[in-house]
Amino acid sequence: MNTEFSTFGERLCLGSGIGELMDDLGNALAEAAAGGEEMIMLGGGQPAHIPEVDALWRKRMDEMMDVPAGAHGCFESVVGNYDPPQGTPVFLKSLAKMLNEHFGWDLTEKNIAITAGGQTAFFFLFNALAGKMPDGRTKKILLPLVPEYIGYANQSVDKDFFKAYMPIIEEIGEHEFKYRVDFDALEVTDDIAAICVSRPTNPTGNVLTDGEVLRLADLAKLHNIPLIIDNAYGAPFPNIFFAEANPMWDEQVILILSLSKIGLPGTRTGIVVASEEIASAVSSMSAIVGLANNNMGQALMGPLIESGEILKVSNEIVKPFYKEKSLQAQQWIKEFFPDHLPYRQHVSEGALFLWLWFKDLPITTQELYERLKARGVLVVSGHHFFFGLNEEDIQWAHTDECIRVTYTMAPEAVKSGIEIIANEVAMIYSL
Repeated sequence: MNTEFSTFGERLCLGSGIGELMDDLGNALAEAAAGGEEMIMLGGGQPAHIPEVDALWRKRMDEMMDVPAGAHGCFESVVGNYDPPQGTPVFLKSLAKMLNEHFGWDLTEKNIAITAGGQTAFFFLFNALAGKMPDGRTKKILLPLVPEYIGYANQSVDKDFFKAYMPIIEEIGEHEFKYRVDFDALEVTDDIAAICVSRPTNPTGNVLTDGEVLRLADLAKLHNIPLIIDNAYGAPFPNIFFAEANPMWDEQVILILSLSKIGLPGTRTGIVVASEEIASAVSSMSAIVGLANNNMGQALMGPLIESGEILKVSNEIVKPFYKEKSLQAQQWIKEFFPDHLPYRQHVSEGALFLWLWFKDLPITTQELYERLKARGVLVVSGHHFFFGLNEEDIQWAHTDECIRVTYTMAPEAVKSGIEIIANEVAMIYSL
């Protein structure tokens, strides 16, 4: 059958960068589980299995199983009952209370809605706020700087959905750099529906400063549009922040949290913190698209939020674990990359990745991805993360000189993978 897809279908059904990434990750894991050759998976966003955190989930499952059938929080109700599409009421109240106490915000459970993962939250929000409007206008999502999260790129029902700006590149020392928002170039026009940033940023590990976020929030207020902040790696959980940074929220901000990076990616639990109007809209979309959301993540996490234990887990276990892994991976980069190579690494301020820039790379990063894959190492080509730019900016050579590398895998795999990348890149420059 020769299927003809709709415009919507063409956007979602015919492949994407995020699809390629997840296929690589899933297929490599399946191959390894079946006893085949193991790939060194330095491309995906799979969080590490931290023994203390894995033990915590087992403990929570045991506690859940010990609750008598029919009582609140028992296993049977968690897997056998529909929750309201907005989320588990007890979970929503506990989370609002914790955020108020920890950050001084003024939330109620009506300001929070659960989705089937943060990715779903962005699909809902982007398409609810931007695209074709009832009056015939077309609106876009503004990305103040790219590279930005690969998972946004194909989320729109319509084409030409994003308007992005190139960053200012601050070169630091011999082999580091940092992206900063170019506020002088940034323009919020009438066709902008919302501003969106990830913080810490996927793919680069960049953390926008508190000052940059406040300036973006002021721009959003000036133009009466939301500022959407992707907080999947941020505070209060999992708090994979290595830079000095404070979360922010007010009625103009839509803050997206997730249970994935704290160690529960399989539960697919996203959290939208927003005005009551936006939270209600997200709840309506969840009901229409999927009836209700996954209960398991909220059930596992709920008591830890209510007691505040999740803050201790994030601050004393998760954050130090990833910071140590980041520092170790950076040390291997210094060890294996010859000093004369024109490489730079973005300063690691959070999240689970290192972002490498190879200036004047003789081949495209997609070709580099293929060459590394042939050598048993999976990375992500950086060109996927530069979307929404105008035609002139798309020609910017930098968009095809970077790769994303994750450091969450076993140390021996990360070390070996970085050595192979360094060897391959050195070989390419020498051609």
